[in-house]
Amino acid sequence: MNVEQRYRFLYKPLVFVAALAPLAWLVCGAFGWFGASLGADPVKKLEHECGRTALQLLLLTLLVTPLRQLAGLPHLLRLRRMLGLFAFFYVALHFTVYLVLDLELNFGTVLGDIAKRPYITLGFTALLMLIPLAATSTNRMMRRLGRRWQKLHRLVYVIAVLGVWHFYWQVKRDVREPLVYAGILALLLGYRVVRAVARRRVTSMSGSATAPERT
Repeated sequence: MNVEQRYRFLYKPLVFVAALAPLAWLVCGAFGWFGASLGADPVKKLEHECGRTALQLLLLTLLVTPLRQLAGLPHLLRLRRMLGLFAFFYVALHFTVYLVLDLELNFGTVLGDIAKRPYITLGFTALLMLIPLAATSTNRMMRRLGRRWQKLHRLVYVIAVLGVWHFYWQVKRDVREPLVYAGILALLLGYRVVRAVARRRVTSMSGSATAPERT
């Protein structure tokens, strides 16, 4: 198989299965299959695991570009859309568990939590921002929006920051895990900033070199 065929028939199916694995484990835990368990508070466990999986997938989505550039693997872009959509899926599932199983569709409580509890405000804002990104993830929408598509999808950086912040504020005692995510996110965003600055310097130097001398 050539590179395109490997990504289409091998790598994409593997990523698809891997992204569904956390959900499969949660389903097994909910029904007690294969010795899996959700513990003493299954609803909170579901909420936490869905949110954590969403954050991990979001960071993996941001990892694609630097890994592609540093390792010289341009075809990795073929996996970014799938990772992003799965991140949205788990964020939506995280909110659905909170809304349906935790609050039992008590929308008054939901609105009160969003207004009064900052970490829920951040998480809900991230969810709302993810919706247009998921809705415009098709090739058709990319062509239709043109350059606006890239500008819109830069919201993923803000969403990632909100997601890590949401996790940090949600954890009341042991903040080591959200701090690890914050460190990874800082590296991923820092890489982009450094590369953008370097690119501007190269462009500026090229422009200076090609400019005609004044007499």
